[in-house]
Amino acid sequence: MKISTKGRYALRMLIDLAEHQNDGFIALKDIAARQDISKKYLEQIVPILNRAELLVTNRGFQGGYRLSRPAEKYTVGEILRATEGGLSPVGCLECTTDVCPRALGCETLPVWKGLEKVINDYLDGITLQDILDQKTERDASDYVI
Repeated sequence: MKISTKGRYALRMLIDLAEHQNDGFIALKDIAARQDISKKYLEQIVPILNRAELLVTNRGFQGGYRLSRPAEKYTVGEILRATEGGLSPVGCLECTTDVCPRALGCETLPVWKGLEKVINDYLDGITLQDILDQKTERDASDYVI
């Protein structure tokens, strides 16, 4: 399993929005500038995040984006599943209708299921707020007089 640029940038975008959640709606150009990501690339990610109801959009002069709920209610796992389509380490675990013909006798299937559980448990255990809190701790420990 490899997380794509789309997934990584979506996570960075939502972290940025979480960090600026008290600033109201944030323009995409501001997020792009702070994150050093192309605005055009973010424009491709926004519809995915909107469909997953992770963003609230406001059009017009004071338009922009904000989180649809508090940062502690977002997990990294849900964000990556929205953008990546899934987090399964092997294709046969993603199949919901066409079960692999070897599934009943597959010796390695329990290994892949175990790995998938570890991945999901880990990523679902990290919230946007956790990431912000870690950043605050790092910034506080870098303070020098």
